[in-house]
Amino acid sequence: MAPSTTEPYEEIRAAVAKLCREFPGPYWRELDRERAYPEAFVAALTKAGYLGALIPEAYGGAGLTIAAAAAVLEEIQRQGCNGAACHAQMYIMGALVRHGTEAQKQAFLPDIAAGRLRLQAFGVTEPTSGTDTASLRTTAVRDGDDWVINGQKIWTSRAEHSDLMLVLARTTPIERVAKRTDGLSVFLLDMRTVSGLTVRPIRTMMNHATTEVFLADVRVPSGNVIGAEGQGFRVILSGMNAERILIAAECVGDAKWFLDRAGAYAKERVVFSRPIGRNQGVQFPIAKAYAAMRAAELMTREAAALYEAGAPCGAEANMAKLLAADAAWEAANVCVQTHGGFGFAEDFDIERKFRETRLYQVAPVSTNLILAYLAEHVLGLPRSY
Repeated sequence: MAPSTTEPYEEIRAAVAKLCREFPGPYWRELDRERAYPEAFVAALTKAGYLGALIPEAYGGAGLTIAAAAAVLEEIQRQGCNGAACHAQMYIMGALVRHGTEAQKQAFLPDIAAGRLRLQAFGVTEPTSGTDTASLRTTAVRDGDDWVINGQKIWTSRAEHSDLMLVLARTTPIERVAKRTDGLSVFLLDMRTVSGLTVRPIRTMMNHATTEVFLADVRVPSGNVIGAEGQGFRVILSGMNAERILIAAECVGDAKWFLDRAGAYAKERVVFSRPIGRNQGVQFPIAKAYAAMRAAELMTREAAALYEAGAPCGAEANMAKLLAADAAWEAANVCVQTHGGFGFAEDFDIERKFRETRLYQVAPVSTNLILAYLAEHVLGLPRSY
């Protein structure tokens, strides 16, 4: 699939593509069968500096823009790899970079940039509250110079493979705050040293290394609060636009991978003495999926440009994620349909990528919540939840 326009950050894309070629389909298929973490792939990305892309140069990172980081993740997906193994290290970093104290930045960012520490886990969602974050039940109580955290998190991906984890907990009871979203605080846990932390893996339809986390009297130094006490909800909100933009870029990369595969197969597969791609019943779905991908790609780039300019971009970031997740899913379906039975064969990698890209209709924010956001905040309709 030839792009209709020149893609930005060509040098970065070429370098990422070269790295990804060292991790072809068999590597991912074996990991998928074993539900194993791609240690070698993550190590290679770290060594190349991509996981420190958004860390400022002053702390040893690359200091790249959000658009450049998006290009990295898009290319990873387009090459058939899976950036979900480590993508959170990019957007979680924003909480520490934007809201951390200078002492916190100096203590953690250089080691993260160098690959000596991994910050890839973020404990927000809970079994009872789901996306109603203000109703979370995990609490943190001050005890001298420490905070003592008790509670449970779910869908905390990569907790087994991370050294550090951000945890959102309630520090002021909900009945004592003016707004439900007040009284929450973000804590940086050093998972290598804390006690009272239990991590249990959850086996899912895709190899996503997700877990549930139990916190029983976990003590965290007061110096590890990120941002102001009680303002944790604002801390996580400030990173959500970056998260949505980067996830959208991954979905665009997935869509391109599916379209590349579908187009190539439609040209080479001959049935009734003619390539199947000559049939409009095969052509049109591929063409429609391509148009959807391009629309998502352009919205993602617009959201990134607004983000970099410091302009409001909540609507654009949400629309980018919505359109890109839909485009990737449409392209995945088209790719399977074009390949017929071969689309379900493990050796073609399509079924693996099909399962992986389905996730983004649900996470890290569901399609329905984005529609509710657009309805209320853009269209001025009554709040629905």
